[in-house]
Amino acid sequence: MDWDALLAADRRHVWHPYGPMPGTVDALPVVSAEGVRLRLAGGRELIDGMSSWWCAVHGYRHPAIDAAIRDQLGRMAHVMFGGLTHEGAIVLAQRLVNMTPEGLEHVFFADSGSIAVEVAIKMALQAARADGSTSRTKLLTVRGGYHGDTFGAMAVCDPVGGMHSLFTGILAEHVFAPRPPDGFDAPLNPAWAAAVDDLAAQHAHELAAVIVEPVVQGAGGMRMHSPACVAHLRDVCDRHGLLLVLDEIATGFGRTGALFAAGHAGVTPDILCVGKALTGGALTLAATLCTPEVAARLATPAAGGALMHGPTYMANPLACAAALASTQLLLDGGWRSDVPRIEAGLRAGLAPAADLPNVADVRVLGAVGVVQLDGPVDMARVTAAAVERGVWLRPFRDLVYAMPPYVTGDADLARVCDAIVAAAAAMAEAPAPG
Repeated sequence: MDWDALLAADRRHVWHPYGPMPGTVDALPVVSAEGVRLRLAGGRELIDGMSSWWCAVHGYRHPAIDAAIRDQLGRMAHVMFGGLTHEGAIVLAQRLVNMTPEGLEHVFFADSGSIAVEVAIKMALQAARADGSTSRTKLLTVRGGYHGDTFGAMAVCDPVGGMHSLFTGILAEHVFAPRPPDGFDAPLNPAWAAAVDDLAAQHAHELAAVIVEPVVQGAGGMRMHSPACVAHLRDVCDRHGLLLVLDEIATGFGRTGALFAAGHAGVTPDILCVGKALTGGALTLAATLCTPEVAARLATPAAGGALMHGPTYMANPLACAAALASTQLLLDGGWRSDVPRIEAGLRAGLAPAADLPNVADVRVLGAVGVVQLDGPVDMARVTAAAVERGVWLRPFRDLVYAMPPYVTGDADLARVCDAIVAAAAAMAEAPAPG
């Protein structure tokens, strides 16, 4: 296979995430993957420290997931979900209801995390119409958040520090509270709580819901905050008659050390978004769950009588089959020992980075390890330093981080940590701009 020609065509024709067109940097050509390793053209292997953007929690080519997809393919690859249903969707919905915080009983299947957030926002806004009010058209969220790249989701991402500031003035305008103070083990910060209380009281007449990523903010900066902040937001919603929407697309299914990050706070949201690890990275699928109370409000004539959304690939049978296999692996419980093991390995392996002169912070929670630099990363330099050590990382902004598959062994995890520290050191050695 002529990979030089293929990569040239890739640069000319294929648009990669968050990049220009035509491309300026060659993507690494992957020909296969198994376990926690990506095999490149030419035979080189890289340990995947990213779980393919946080979804391949069981690694690649897991026999249970592959077998489930093959079995489903022998019956049907897809069928429309409007007016039809199938066993996989029904059983998966039942399982998600049983796995998620108590009280979430209804499941809307989406085809990506961003769409799950769009559905959640739509649920909240339609539910706000149930009493005939047309003024509750905004959501309250916190700075530092990221919820996706579609328009509704972009509007509740950080409007200043996020990646969507180009769309200021075009997106819907919501209400932003300060970013929760750092520290998973920290008590509730009274000043932050008071600021949230004041904003909620001031805007209660125009708010439909609060939406946040609980405990860990993902692509907005990989920050970790106290579960007490999530519990406080639940209280704020209850006091003002608002819905609480928790975006657990990145944090759900064990990533933070609890099955869902809401569990750290002991709260049930009114609406919950899940995705990424749902299928173990095999196929794209997400879901938005809600309480019976939310569903009942949407069924009223004032709220439209129905949820006005319906993706073409909603509840795709192949994706549901993969999700049933992936969630069964989670129910089997191996992650409950693997995630603490990975957390311990990340803490030990990333500790040397704290001594580097250009490192501002090192933080770990569950299977999330982050080294924050004192300036933006040089993507090419950092990637090259990691690849040289046999590891695939995808840094962004000022962060070099890992969210490895739960099945990553101790030796491979040590290599991931070594690659992160080496990448941070490579930035320390980089010549100053200009």
